[in-house]
Amino acid sequence: MGFGSYDESEQKDQDVDTDDDGAVNVHEHDHDGEVSIEGGASTDDLVGRLSEMKDDDGDEE
Repeated sequence: MGFGSYDESEQKDQDVDTDDDGAVNVHEHDHDGEVSIEGGASTDDLVGRLSEMKDDDGDEE
């Protein structure tokens, strides 16, 4: 079983004209800092609430 022929000659020496001025700078919006989350609910409370939400979704069928 094959997926078609592969011709290496089509893949080598490809000249691509690129425009570096119009390129996307992936580091343009990098930020250094810290993130902290403050919440009053415990993990058990949040898991319990999630279970309730899942149960509520199942009742609508």
